Amino acid sequence: MKRAVYPGSFDPMTYGHLDIIRRSAEMFDELIVAVLVNQQKNALFSVDERVKILQEATKDLPNVKVDFFSGLLINYAAEHGLHVAVRGLRAITDFEYELQLSQTNRMLSDGALDTIFLNTSLQYSYLSSSSVKEIASFGGDISQCVPDYVEARLREKFQSR
Repeated sequence: MKRAVYPGSFDPMTYGHLDIIRRSAEMFDELIVAVLVNQQKNALFSVDERVKILQEATKDLPNVKVDFFSGLLINYAAEHGLHVAVRGLRAITDFEYELQLSQTNRMLSDGALDTIFLNTSLQYSYLSSSSVKEIASFGGDISQCVPDYVEARLREKFQSR
């Protein structure tokens, strides 16, 4: 069985993330979308909220599971018998960062964790969670960036602030 992990913050999940999830799900028998719990980041959505959003987004993909983790990806991968991580690339700057991260993960895992890169589909190459949050915080139109239920959750978050 071919299995992979797609780790990320997903704060919030965008159509770009969903594009990578859908395409990865076609390549692997099982894809685990793993939400990173990063205490150093001030996340807008809680881990539970991000997991629920991703579960909603992937409910039509039977081979996709959603989980969360803290700490090193290599430890999560080893605990779950995973040897492939999936990462999306939007631009050269993403590649430089992701290449260094993938090489570090491979070295720290003694070669047990490889990374495959998928270029984000062109129509989503401008998307980032940070820009979506900024646009939403000013009441801008994010309907082309995220699914309806994510947009509604973002509106709730910013109205309550």
